[in-house]
Amino acid sequence: MHGEALPSLEGERLLLRPAQAEDADVLADILAEPEVARWWGHNDLDSVREELRAQPSFVIVIDDAVAGWLQVHEESEPDYPSVAFDIALTTALHGRGHGHEALRLAIGHFIKRGHHRFSIDPAADNERAIRSYTRVGFKPVGVMRAYERAPDGAWRDGLLMDLLAAEFDS
Repeated sequence: MHGEALPSLEGERLLLRPAQAEDADVLADILAEPEVARWWGHNDLDSVREELRAQPSFVIVIDDAVAGWLQVHEESEPDYPSVAFDIALTTALHGRGHGHEALRLAIGHFIKRGHHRFSIDPAADNERAIRSYTRVGFKPVGVMRAYERAPDGAWRDGLLMDLLAAEFDS
């Protein structure tokens, strides 16, 4: 059941479809937008291509255009059926609920695949992301100190958030 290919998932305002090598250019452009790169750091075209090869993920399609990336890290070990997410959305669409919708679509899908726990780990000072993830139902678990290197080279804290399938209001 776990580790199956990702399907396309249709929401009210967006489509999640499996990311493909051909999406690398537009994803690299989105990750290079200053407001996105502030949280994602430097991601050149080669690193995006490598990430696309290494792990299945979704692209977020809005109005027939790739508008974001939803990475999924699916744990297939039967005693730990969980999924961790990373999400990036083009700056022009921030604050419109598209990230919220994309995460809800993906969580609903992975619950049907037998997963019971979901996590996401924004930078602890990424207030916009934390508000969005809280609206989905994620709860803070704790601060991971000096968790990731920021684009300026300094270490910054991350906020581990999780959501249990039993808590998810589909």
